[in-house]
Amino acid sequence: MLASLSIRDVVLIERLDLALAAGLTVLTGETGAGKSILLDSLGLALGARSEQGLVRQGANQASVAAVFSPPAQHPAFELLAEQGITSDGDIVLRRIVGLDGRSRAFVNDQPVGAALLKRLGALLVEVQGQGDQMGLADQASHAGLLDAYGVPRDLLAATASAFRAWRGAASALQEAERMIEAARRDEDWLRHATDELSSLAPQPGEEETLAAERQRLQHGERRAEAIAAAMAELSPRDRRNSGPGAALRAAGRALAKLSSNDGSNPAAPAMAAIERAEEALAEAENLLARLADQIEADPRLLEAAEERLFALRAAARKHNTQVALLPDLLSALRARLAALDTGTAQVEALHRETAQARARYIAEAARLSEARSLAARRLEAEIGAELPPLKLERARFVVQQDRLAEGAWQAAGVDQVRFLIATNPGQTPGPLAKIASGGELSRLLLALKVVLAGGSPVPSLVFDEVDSGIGGATAAAVGERLARVAERVQVLLVTHSPQVAARGSSHLRVAKFTDDGRAETRVEALHGAARQEEIARMLAGEQVTDAARAAAASLLGAA
Repeated sequence: MLASLSIRDVVLIERLDLALAAGLTVLTGETGAGKSILLDSLGLALGARSEQGLVRQGANQASVAAVFSPPAQHPAFELLAEQGITSDGDIVLRRIVGLDGRSRAFVNDQPVGAALLKRLGALLVEVQGQGDQMGLADQASHAGLLDAYGVPRDLLAATASAFRAWRGAASALQEAERMIEAARRDEDWLRHATDELSSLAPQPGEEETLAAERQRLQHGERRAEAIAAAMAELSPRDRRNSGPGAALRAAGRALAKLSSNDGSNPAAPAMAAIERAEEALAEAENLLARLADQIEADPRLLEAAEERLFALRAAARKHNTQVALLPDLLSALRARLAALDTGTAQVEALHRETAQARARYIAEAARLSEARSLAARRLEAEIGAELPPLKLERARFVVQQDRLAEGAWQAAGVDQVRFLIATNPGQTPGPLAKIASGGELSRLLLALKVVLAGGSPVPSLVFDEVDSGIGGATAAAVGERLARVAERVQVLLVTHSPQVAARGSSHLRVAKFTDDGRAETRVEALHGAARQEEIARMLAGEQVTDAARAAAASLLGAA
């Protein structure tokens, strides 16, 4: 329900905070007091179009905030969750309008677009007003309202399930036919590409393995080249270059000639160092030889790895894919080829499955259509019983149920449901909003609401002068029916009828005051004697008489 409405600087309203209750809340006041401003303000919060001129003179902006407390599991919470907006149980719709007419919208203090505000508003409030009928006058809602009124839920669920099964089978058939047609069209290329990739035989993870192997072989080759170069320097094969070993031996022989007669040699330490150098050199040659034996440097292995890697990458480029996906591509190509052999049988099986699923859907939809037809006759009877007390005794309400073309069949069945009205005998029934006048339509929608209110998820209804142009017993009948509707949903009603106003469980009076030469609209909650006085004013006009007060007391007592 709508728990509160806060308005700041909208036209004649400077500051207004309304706390609203469940049941039937009536808003009364003289013509021009500003009741329409309240409804326009609520409309802003619900996503209506903002316009210039809404901002109160002297203010920079106008703002409206509506706080709703819908029941748990209400569809509005699902919509909020889809948009990533959290809620603690209340939903706050807020709109700010600047002097240029541009607006900003917020839901639970998070900025949103006006479109989302409008979607939420449609789930939370239904407005019925002359010249601005929504909700029940919208033909798109009629099938859902009829179903909520009198169609078993299991029929709706069975039809929806059969529809999904049928469309799923049809989609699978369409995809199978598309694949087999594509395979036939590309058969030559498929066979060539499959043979080519089969010969290549790409393996999962092969690129990474080959790249690592190539790196290892390249590293080994560089090590082998370095060792070979070192050994060539130590033991050169070129005879013109004797190498360090021969040089050391030659140096030793030359120093040996320095021996004295007494057998001593002043170059003995140098000769010893040369001898150690020869030993170290021999050890280095042995170490390098053993290291060379340990290194795997087979150019053929490296060449083979590089050729394989090149072939895989060339195939990936050719098919515009990655090397890692080549095995999957080969499997897909083989599957498409296999579809040429098995596809015909598969398509035939899917044709049978689709036909069976379609037949099941048609059967379930027929059961649903029959249930709707029975519910439509009951609804026509109930609505017909509500019309005479509302001064619509000559009107005839009709539920028209037509079968849709197959292309328009849906999970909700094969029916198009429309609520039609004929306001005069012999008249062809037509759409509600086109046939009935403003007052007739408002009362007709009230009759519909009396019967259908329990099936609508919208927790709040707003009626704008639904009692226009009626009085006496008809107005009393309108008030009685509004009170019945308010037993199930919250109802806000703008009224000029004392008989209707007396039925309210809450009463708000809208009045216009002048302060320092500026007009201002205010709203006052009425109780007891003040409420009786307001209803007496509605009965008598400017001069409230004792008789009017007595009549007002009688109306309140009867209500």
